[in-house]
Amino acid sequence: MKIVLLGDSITDMCRNRETPDSQPFSFGMGYPFVLNSKLYEKKPLGYEIINRGISGNRIVDVYARIKKDCWNLQPDLISILIGVNDVWHEIESENGVDVERYEKVYSMLIEDTLKVLPNVKIMLLEPFVLHGTATDESFDRFLAVKEYAKVVKKLADKYCLTFVPLQDRFDQESKKVGDSNLLYDGVHPMIAGSTLIANEWMKAFEKIIK
Repeated sequence: MKIVLLGDSITDMCRNRETPDSQPFSFGMGYPFVLNSKLYEKKPLGYEIINRGISGNRIVDVYARIKKDCWNLQPDLISILIGVNDVWHEIESENGVDVERYEKVYSMLIEDTLKVLPNVKIMLLEPFVLHGTATDESFDRFLAVKEYAKVVKKLADKYCLTFVPLQDRFDQESKKVGDSNLLYDGVHPMIAGSTLIANEWMKAFEKIIK
C-alpha cells in the first residue's frame, strides 16, 4: 500500500528532499518517521510511506501542488494535515487563508482528488495548537485554528472520509506532561507529540483496513 502524507512543517519536519523516497532521511524527524516504524511492525515491507509535507504550506499551497506531489504518485491512501499556517500567516504577515476560503479550497482539493483517484482512501487530520513560544504572544488569535478544525471534521463527514481528531488528545496529554514537551513552540512536535499524532493516525488507519 502506497501512502502519501501531505501537509506543512509538522509533516515535513526537515525531511531530506534529495534522499529517495522510503529511505530514512526522506521521512524527516516527525510523525511520518514514527508512522513508518509502526507500519513496519504491523506488516514488514507492506507499506510505502512518501512524505510530501512542505514547511510553511497553507491549504492553497497544497492545492497548487496536488497533482505533482500526490496524484502523479498514484497512492492508495492520502493523509492530509493542514491548517495552522492558514491562521499563523495571517497573524505574522497578513497572508493567511480565512476560514471560508479554507473550506472552499479544501473542498476543491477533495473533490478533484476523488475524480482523479476514485478509489483512493483519504484521511483528514485535525489541525491543532498549544501554548508555546510561537503562539503565546497572539494565542487568542491562534485559537482560530479550532474553527479550521471544525471545517476539517465537517468535510470528512460530508465526503465520508476518515477524520483523525488531535486537539483534544493534545489538550489531555498536555495536562500530564506540559505543552512544551509535546509541541516545542506550540505548533511543531517534539518526539512525544509526533508519537501522539502517529498513535491517533494508526487508530484511524486500523478501521480503514479492516
